[in-house]
Order: sequence, then structure tokens, then C-alpha cells
Amino acid sequence: MKKGTIFSYTADFKNILIENGRIIDPSTNRDETGSIAIADGKIVAVGTIPADFSAERTIDAKGNWVVPGLLDLNVHLREPGREDKETIDSGTAAAAAGGFTGIAAMPDTDPVTDSQAKIRYICYRSEKSPCRVYPLGAATVRLAGEELAPFGEMLEAGAHAVAGSGKPVTHTAMIKNIMNYARNFDLPYFAHCEDTMLSGKGAMNESSLSSWMGLPGSPSVAEDIDVARNIALAAYTGAKLHITHVSTKGAVDQIRLAKQQGIAVTAETAPHYFTYTEEDLQGYIANRKLNPPLRQEADRQAIIEALVDGTLDVIASDHSPHTIEDKSGEFDHCRNGASGLETTLAASITALVKLGHLSPMELIRRLSTTPCDILAVNGGTLSVGSSADIAIIDPEKVWPVDTMQFHSKGRNSAFAGESLTGEVLFTILNGQIVFER
Repeated sequence: MKKGTIFSYTADFKNILIENGRIIDPSTNRDETGSIAIADGKIVAVGTIPADFSAERTIDAKGNWVVPGLLDLNVHLREPGREDKETIDSGTAAAAAGGFTGIAAMPDTDPVTDSQAKIRYICYRSEKSPCRVYPLGAATVRLAGEELAPFGEMLEAGAHAVAGSGKPVTHTAMIKNIMNYARNFDLPYFAHCEDTMLSGKGAMNESSLSSWMGLPGSPSVAEDIDVARNIALAAYTGAKLHITHVSTKGAVDQIRLAKQQGIAVTAETAPHYFTYTEEDLQGYIANRKLNPPLRQEADRQAIIEALVDGTLDVIASDHSPHTIEDKSGEFDHCRNGASGLETTLAASITALVKLGHLSPMELIRRLSTTPCDILAVNGGTLSVGSSADIAIIDPEKVWPVDTMQFHSKGRNSAFAGESLTGEVLFTILNGQIVFER
């Protein structure tokens, strides 16, 4: 894999013509070979290009997918506070290299993103970034689960949702208050569902394998119970609930039932949950130590089935960069999380499209159009007049995951050393090339 070049966003508009690509647009159900013309940051023609259109840059996309820019709903940028792990600059560069023109920034920074000023800081720092950054405000002050954060002030400053991030809210009454307050501002609540009294200090899924490996286990029911609690409260309050990084069959079953009942719930999973199981931890591979942990084969199959039938709406990276030191030492003392922005698309093509589970159209729907709908932001479309946020992808390119070629500071990829299929060639933000392989 060649690292590729990142260009900062400067609003230096040029006319661009993309020719001969396979145009895949879930917003219009368009899947055909054709061209796209871009002028002044907008898409001005799709399919047939006017004869008088003059391009300053022409890209031959023959054999490649041309898709709406991707949006990642679950990214931990670390800045402010842990710039040794990631910065807004390095994280957005990684996003652009992964085909993302937008990312939702989780609030578990240091200090926590729980105020108007902190939301404004992230917006200011990302103004010239090679992808759009949508800050999520902390649902509670300091993510402590004890006091509501100022939702209205954060919304005014640029927050697009509120989240518990990596810290589940313990008290049921507080979750009810969060949902009532979020509903008043029409903000979705992003919930990390985990009963910490059950999961405890679990380092992997609780099973006979965790006993054999001598590691404390986190049972799948810890996720199932908290998903059930959050769904019940969403039904009661009428709030928009988004459940992050689903990993269990039990959670999938409850989300499917909730949707059948008309409850306003959406949900995401991450590539490691439809690629790996707890068996892939043998050898104590710290880069696959996650929260929630890798589960069993029945759970992995349930995740795939839920993506196929739409129970799971979105694929997100849960990008969680760490230092080498945080991922070294004894397995049960290593930090949870994997760096995922630069592998999410390829891992999804490899495990879902190449194996026949999802069509290219349905994959891009879960990586672009639906995430934009959930966050209520522009994007996820290649329609005329829309902002030219576009990714050009070689769907057949096989490449080895070499973390030293990452733009992210996080080298802790769950896919390190693996070969994946599908490579981003160009990322275009608002009509400007911000990444070129």
C-alpha cells in the first residue's frame, strides 16, 4: 500500500471531470458506468456531461467505484488532551485516506467535550481539515453520568448529537433524563451499551476460551441487558437512540424487534465484529483487544445477517488510536481499541462484498447515505447540485495492512499484517482533491 498524499482543504475550486467510473449512489439507486462533472465545489452533471464543460483535471475512473464520500459515526480523535495518540490533523488525514469526507468526533477527550467552548474548539481546529468533523457533545458533564451537559449550548456551537462515548451511563434515571433532554433538541443519543457490573474488568468475551487463556471475561449478556434498557427508555421517551458498536446476537435480536415495533432506534457495528471472533485472540493479540470484545461465531454470523436485513444501519470504524505503550505488556492490562479509519472500507469489502453478503450499493448505503441521515447532515449523495464529496475506490486492489504507512498516529490495527481488498484512490471534499493515492 502506498501511503498517498493528503492535501489540506483551502476552498481552491477547480473544475474536475471523473470519467468512465462505476457510479454507485444509494440516494438515487444509481448504479451505472458514467461521468461526473464538478464545478465550484458542486456536482453539476452526472452521466452525460455537457459538451461545453471544461475540466482543469480529468480522472479516468475506469474499473473503479465512484461513490458519495463516506461518513464515520464513531471516531475517537483524542485531541484535546491526548495528542500523543492522535490529533485532529492526523485523524482527519487518516479519514481522508480511508475515503471518509466526514467523521463524528466522540466526546471522550481530555478535557471531555461537554461545553459550548469545547465544541467550538473542535470546529475551529478542523476548519481546514481534509474531511468534515462533526463534534458530538458529552451527554453528561465529564462523562461522569451524574449531571446533564448543556445540550442547547453545545448544539448552538456545532454539536450534532450527544453521546456517552466509551463510558456507559450507569443510572437508569439519568438515561431517561438524557433522552428527554435530547428529544427536546431533536438530537440523537449515541449510547455505549454495557452493564459494567457484569462486564467488570473483563479483557475478552466470557467463555470457556477466556478460562483457558486465563483472562477475566466480559459476558455478552452485559451488552444485551443494557441494549434492552436503552431501547425501553427510547420507547418511553420518544427519543432518537443510536446504539454504537453492536457485537452480540442478543443485541441484534432486540434491535430488530424494536424496529418492528416502530421505536426510533438505529445501530452500528464495526468491521472487527463481522470479521473476527474470540478465537482470533489466541496468541494474546493486543490489537484485537476491544470494548465490546470479540464474541463467538454465532454472534459474528448474527452481525452479518443484521447488516444484510438492515437491522444494523451503519458500519463505523470505532477508531480508537493508542500509543505502542498502551498496547504493550500483559494482555489484560492493555488498553481497549483499534485504529480503524484506514481499514474500515477495505475490511468491509473483503468480508461482506467479496463473500456475497452485501452488494456494493448496500455497502455504500451503510457507510455513507444512512450515516448522513442519522446525523442529519448533508452528504451521502451524488445528485446534481450537491456538494462534491466523493470517494473513488479500486474494489479489486489487494494490499497488505502495513501500519507504518498509516496517516493515523495509531498503529494498533486489528488487521495489521492481513491482506485486504479495496483501496481508496481519491477523496474529494467539496470539489477539492484532499487525498490522492
